[in-house]
Amino acid sequence: MSSRHETGWDRAYHRYGPDCLPWELGRPREALVELVASGRVVPGRVLDLCCGAGTNPVYLAKKDFDVTTLDISEKAVEYAKEKARKAKVEINLLVASYLNLPVKSEEFDFAFDFGCFHHVQENSRTTFIEEVHNVLRPNSTFFLVCFSYENGPAWNHFRREEIEELFGDFFEITWIKHVSSLEGDGITRYFYEVMMKKYTYSSASSKELE
Repeated sequence: MSSRHETGWDRAYHRYGPDCLPWELGRPREALVELVASGRVVPGRVLDLCCGAGTNPVYLAKKDFDVTTLDISEKAVEYAKEKARKAKVEINLLVASYLNLPVKSEEFDFAFDFGCFHHVQENSRTTFIEEVHNVLRPNSTFFLVCFSYENGPAWNHFRREEIEELFGDFFEITWIKHVSSLEGDGITRYFYEVMMKKYTYSSASSKELE
């Protein structure tokens, strides 16, 4: 009988460990550090949608954020728990799917996603967006980082117009930046950074009420 650790993201963390995975940098993402340092994101209740080995949520916990984080990989969450223990910070760490968030509605002031959304299958993208919208408080913010088309043609390499179309019914897009990042495997990849503000009601819902 095959182990569940032999498939998917759990397989990657079991087989290789964080030091060999390209998205694990061993330091918090620069964009997140800049948001906190600039005061555009202030301490409050925050949700990290894909924690991996836990570097970003540990950084936020050290900055006095009340952090809840999740990952679909049980092994990744084990790494994150150990990192939090060594850093002596409290984080609510969950093994869960971003398509069925095990948290309350309107629970968070800020949510962020470094590299999760671009792995969501096309037929599940609206579910993902609705889940994030549901758990954020009115007028709170969502920060998304996803693959750009500059990485080459692929089903999950986005253009600006696609991001605006996908999220526009649920969030007001404050700004979009096209950026490059030297990842853990030494390869430069291209991303969109997107800052959004939650609509109290989606524009789609508003139209239905008219």
